This record gives sequence, C-alpha cells and structure tokens, in this order.
Amino acid sequence: MASFRSRWPWFLAVGLVLTLLLALLWRRFPEALGAREERASLVHGLLLLVFVGGAVVLHPRFRAKRALAATLVWLGVGALLFVTYTYRFDFESIGKRLLSELVPGLGVVEDGEISFRASAGGHFVVEAEVDGVTLRLLVDTGASDVVLSPADARRLGFALESLSFTKRYRTANGVVFGAPVRLNRVRIGPISVSGVAASVNGAPMTRSLLGMSFLDRLSGYEVRNGTLVLRP
Repeated sequence: MASFRSRWPWFLAVGLVLTLLLALLWRRFPEALGAREERASLVHGLLLLVFVGGAVVLHPRFRAKRALAATLVWLGVGALLFVTYTYRFDFESIGKRLLSELVPGLGVVEDGEISFRASAGGHFVVEAEVDGVTLRLLVDTGASDVVLSPADARRLGFALESLSFTKRYRTANGVVFGAPVRLNRVRIGPISVSGVAASVNGAPMTRSLLGMSFLDRLSGYEVRNGTLVLRP
C-alpha cells in the first residue's frame, strides 16, 4: 500500500498526459473515432496501456528517475524519426545539392530539369550514359558535334583503326580531323536523346565534349548564377 501511495502521482501524470493527447487528437481528427468499432478499439488499447503501465510502475525495482530518463530518450528518438520521415523529400533534395557541390558532374534533378554547378575552373562537366557506358563530358557550345576522345571511343566499342578521320574541325589550336560516328543513345539524368551525331577525335583529348548535336535536341538550356540547366 505504501508503495502505491508513493507512486500514485505517476498514474495521475500519465493519465493527464493521455487525456490531453487524446483531446488534441480528437479535436484535430474528429472523424477518426466516428464508428463504434473504432471507439471500442481505442478503449481496449487504453486499458491495455494502463494495465502494462501499472504493472511497470508497481514493480519493486521500478525507479522513477530512470523511467523518466528512458521515456524522454525514447520520445526524442520518436520525434526525430517522425521529423525525418515528414521532411524526407526535403532532406533528399538537400543531400543531392550538397553532393552536386562536391561532385559537380552528378547534377540535381528538379521538375524534369537537371542542373549542374560549374567546376572550380568555371567549366561545366556532366556525367552522361552513352550507349550504356558512363562518361564525363565537358559542355562545349562551340563544338558542332559530340566529340569523343580516342580513349572514350574505345570504351564505347569503336575500333579506331577502322574509322575514317575525314571530317575537318577548326579549333583554337588549328584544324583537327575527326571520324564521324553515331551514338545510339545519350542519357543525362531524366533526359534521353537517341541518334546523336558524334565524332571521334584524331588526337588524344583530356576529356570528351558535349556539343551542339546533343544540346540542339533539347527544348532548352541556359546558364544562370553559375549553374547550367538542361531541359528535356
């Protein structure tokens, strides 16, 4: 009896908290307990909670401070999980933006568009899937075609010795020759373009180029505030 008298404030506190919580939920969702079966289920759950909670509180080894600390910890964990689930899409978007800052070529997809941050040198490098092979391409609006480096062309399965390097290109370094080829599909994020004209460069290149033969197939693209935006 003395044990119960010393612990009855816990029953009172738990009862007040449950009553307040139920009142708030009922006010917020009045239709949730409209049916008799739902009210019966609620009463059954409350009785079970009171029974289990009473058994815990009346146990000889029950310690109020430890129980309160554990309750607060679990409430904090539950609140954290609830907030994480509620804002999961916002956290995903933030994570992608942070990753795009660290690896600019990955891009961020939003509303069907994909955007890329400029690299440290001010250039835009995009990660593309070309005929099933992942390549990192330097965006070059001055290039009429997608220009593949010999190394990337080999990765795509082109036999360089069988290509005809007959196409002339005028560049800042003079005239270079390339071998015309056609790419079955170039995919960048949600954007997919088939039958893209390309050229294999006759000389080694540090990086392949994403030229106008791809960009002209888009509905639009622009650079704003240091960000390249591609629209399908």
